[in-house]
Amino acid sequence: MTDDPKGVTDPALRERVNRIQRQLTDGLAAVDPHHKLAGRPVTYRVASGRTLEIVFKDVMGVTESEFLGLKRLIGEDCYCSVLPQTAETLTVRIVVPLTAP
Repeated sequence: MTDDPKGVTDPALRERVNRIQRQLTDGLAAVDPHHKLAGRPVTYRVASGRTLEIVFKDVMGVTESEFLGLKRLIGEDCYCSVLPQTAETLTVRIVVPLTAP
């Protein structure tokens, strides 16, 4: 499930966010062979028109190679972090700066 980022009025920025969403939707299975991220609840949020935050919840585990695959799919500089959600699951957060490349 994905959320459409609200409040993005700049057409170029909206297209950039939509492109990132499409790339993740279309390519996630290829970089996530063990389905640790595919099929998990994911949200997209644009903060202050400056960053795109992508959050995967209920993740059982994630490896560095999966992070690198996500970065390749996104195709832009981004930062990834993992936070405990429960004793068994993680929240994977990816932040993509949306300022001029």
